[in-house]
Amino acid sequence: MVVVYHAALFGFKLPGRVDRFGWIGVDLFFVLSGYLIGGQLLAPLAGGRRIKLGRFFTRRALRIMPAYFVVLAVYFLLPSWREYSEMSQPLWKFLLSVQNIALHGGTAFSHAWSLAVEDQFYLALPFLLLLLFRRPRAAIIVPCLIVLGGLLLRTFLAYRNLDEEGVSFRGFQAWIYYPTWTRLDPLVFGVVLAAIEKFRPNWWQRIINCARWLWLPALGLIAYALYLGETDTPTVSACAWQFPLIAVGMAALLVCAVSPRLPLCRVAIPGAAFIASIAYSAYLIQKLVINGIEQFCSSHNIQPTSAFALIGVELGVYAAATLLFFSIERPFLQLRKRLAPRK
Repeated sequence: MVVVYHAALFGFKLPGRVDRFGWIGVDLFFVLSGYLIGGQLLAPLAGGRRIKLGRFFTRRALRIMPAYFVVLAVYFLLPSWREYSEMSQPLWKFLLSVQNIALHGGTAFSHAWSLAVEDQFYLALPFLLLLLFRRPRAAIIVPCLIVLGGLLLRTFLAYRNLDEEGVSFRGFQAWIYYPTWTRLDPLVFGVVLAAIEKFRPNWWQRIINCARWLWLPALGLIAYALYLGETDTPTVSACAWQFPLIAVGMAALLVCAVSPRLPLCRVAIPGAAFIASIAYSAYLIQKLVINGIEQFCSSHNIQPTSAFALIGVELGVYAAATLLFFSIERPFLQLRKRLAPRK
């Protein structure tokens, strides 16, 4: 979804402009990350064991940093390969994973903002869970406060960036879309689902038993959230409500995906596991490849909206991702198995 969305920014548009909704793939990723990483950290606590912080941080670093640093080096050492001439942030921000602060689009490697959110989430979550583990009331109140605080903060920032036509798009990007403090909703909902699964298995069973009634409202909620943002300039209501509504919808779809009451968890899609394994590399390298294919199409008079060009983008991104995965990611994943095994 995100590759299709970014490809459209370079002229590779799909019929009906359905590609303009592809950005919600990041919100889906955040929900999945909250659920999966939250589940990894909460499982030992639910079993009366402690979280092994050293192993957790080692596993995260070996999973994320090698491929990220390789692509980051390409951006800084080979500027002619960039999709835009200007880097989105100075190098030190990328190295410290704070490149999503005061960021604006139309710059090279700007899509790394979500990786900064993830890294900050990985650093904070274990300590927050340890703090809340023996405080059941706080464990309920804190997620509610984070979601409510995000709603109020986005509303405040939207009004701060309001002009005659609506919320300034540059202000929306820099202060609402990219920063961590306004994008916590999907991560929170993912962690909450993991907490219910690990600590309240009876509740979890009831939730997944209701999955057949959730998928249609979930899609409706996501569609309504996208409708809120279907204006030329962002509105205050869209800034405030779009992200949490999408997060709730994505969390409900996640429940549907893992529920045995629906066929989603029983359907085997050929090649899906491999695509999932190279998805991180694809996300990192996508804009470099899209830019290269756009230049190739321009020099050979190929229309970017042609089927040949659209298929070429997808094949090019995943071919490059496969190369990055096998040359960089996989060796470090094998090293991770030796240095920090899951059990």
